[in-house]
Amino acid sequence: MTHDATRGPADGVARAVPASLPSLLASLDAGAYVVDATGAVVAVNARAEELLGRPAGDFLGRDAHELLHRSRYGATLPLAQCGMRRAYMAGRTVQSEEEWFERGDGSLLPVSWLVTPCRTDDGTVRTLVVFHAPHDPEETRTPGDRFSSPLPELERLALLAETTTQLTATLDVEQALRRLVRLVAPQLADWAVVDLVTERGRVHRSTVVHARDGDLVRREDLEGPLPSVPEDSLLPLARALRGVSAALAGPSPRLASDSPLGARQARLFAESGIHSAAVAPIRGVREVLGALTLGRSDRREAFTPDDLPLLEDICRRAGLALDNARLYERQRTVAETMQRHLLPQLPHVPGLEMSARYLAAPDASQVGGDWYDAFMLPDGATALAVGDVVGHDLDAAAGMAQLRNVLRAYAWAQQEPPNAIVSRLDQAAMHITDVTMATLLFARLDREDDGRWTLTWTNAGHPPPLLVTRDGEARFLTGGHGMLLGTALERPRPDGQAEVPPGATLLFYTDGLVEEPSRSLDDGLELLRTHAATLAEHPPARFTDLVLERTRPAGNDDDVALLTVRVPVE
Repeated sequence: MTHDATRGPADGVARAVPASLPSLLASLDAGAYVVDATGAVVAVNARAEELLGRPAGDFLGRDAHELLHRSRYGATLPLAQCGMRRAYMAGRTVQSEEEWFERGDGSLLPVSWLVTPCRTDDGTVRTLVVFHAPHDPEETRTPGDRFSSPLPELERLALLAETTTQLTATLDVEQALRRLVRLVAPQLADWAVVDLVTERGRVHRSTVVHARDGDLVRREDLEGPLPSVPEDSLLPLARALRGVSAALAGPSPRLASDSPLGARQARLFAESGIHSAAVAPIRGVREVLGALTLGRSDRREAFTPDDLPLLEDICRRAGLALDNARLYERQRTVAETMQRHLLPQLPHVPGLEMSARYLAAPDASQVGGDWYDAFMLPDGATALAVGDVVGHDLDAAAGMAQLRNVLRAYAWAQQEPPNAIVSRLDQAAMHITDVTMATLLFARLDREDDGRWTLTWTNAGHPPPLLVTRDGEARFLTGGHGMLLGTALERPRPDGQAEVPPGATLLFYTDGLVEEPSRSLDDGLELLRTHAATLAEHPPARFTDLVLERTRPAGNDDDVALLTVRVPVE
């Protein structure tokens, strides 16, 4: 029986397969399939299904190279090394004697193949792939047989290059570890274990994964803190964590009695079924960062000394990447701590409930110019501010602190409306601060003699504040809008004014909460308004957290500052 596809893999448009294809494939005693111009399988014969242990549904619409083509060691063959794909993309006839296809059960089938263009009855040029398999069934490799010898030099170099590319592309330690284990399992081993030396010199088993059925299964039950590393232990793991070169390892009756660390290794081998392992240190520039253990349980072949140089090369690259990631995280922590200390403690104002949050950007130096402030004025009003100094670095954070301090001084000393205060600030900022440009929303919240609360504000190019009533009505306060700071344009700055109903919540925020390249600013603002309205009944702290959680864009690369103020019910 010959099977054909009626739907393309990319565009979903129905495509009729000419009648010549089924008859052509059925006439062949060898395995055969036909691919379209994109490399997707459009027809396959019964012999191919039989040889590869795959039903027709596994083939049709799938990219043939990704589905089948492997190196002799079971790794997915890089496109650059695929002569078959180059042949049918170029429309040439090519044949090869020593290639490997992956069967449905994961075993490898050695094949010889021929690729040639074929023109069907409707005039479409497709590519016919005909392949033969050895007659001796013992020549079919099982997954456990794939790695009976070290990788050939070309594949070794390709793996090392991919290791460098993958690990240097991230400055996140956890992400680097995930990439590391995916590079070595299942290509080199069934198990990958990473033990890291923490900043305080303790050892933590941070990652244990098992390559099973094409997936990496994490074994968190085998992870966690490890005992201290004995100075005199000959245990391969202990030696690796002390920086000694790579070594072979495996289960042994003496493991558990070596030391508490040996007992943990004995447990790992017992619960994983690892019968052979290789362990190498992960070294940074100045110190040992940890160790990588590769283990084999599902495949029969043990590691040999010939496998160790490759493992050491991988760990050397991993060490440099992890060292950079750790250095980056230390710098990020210092910078973020500085940023948080620059932000003020909220004052205690009778009758008002206040909450504020600052969330650092996920990238760059993790600090920026977003800020909030709240403080009491001499006449009893409460000053509220939120702003954003242009930039995402320490200079922006320092400029933010300067701008905030000048604003505080003017607001306290001048006793003027918000628009006048901000006008003075704009004129002074260019001369007495390092700020080149910034947005700002500055407001004063007054309690009138009759108990009503009134907000008066001026907006210098900043997103509008949001007013949310007790019953869930939310609206933006769009008045009082003027030019941002730093334009050198002297234009009047208006004030806006609104009454704040009993129990209502005011939300001040920076643009990182609502802006995202994939959506318009109006969409972001509407999303914020909708979520805030549904959260009106929550206490201010919870309200702030939920607004941040639900509204901040997942792909946001900006920092965010929020200030929430709730007036009393009566």
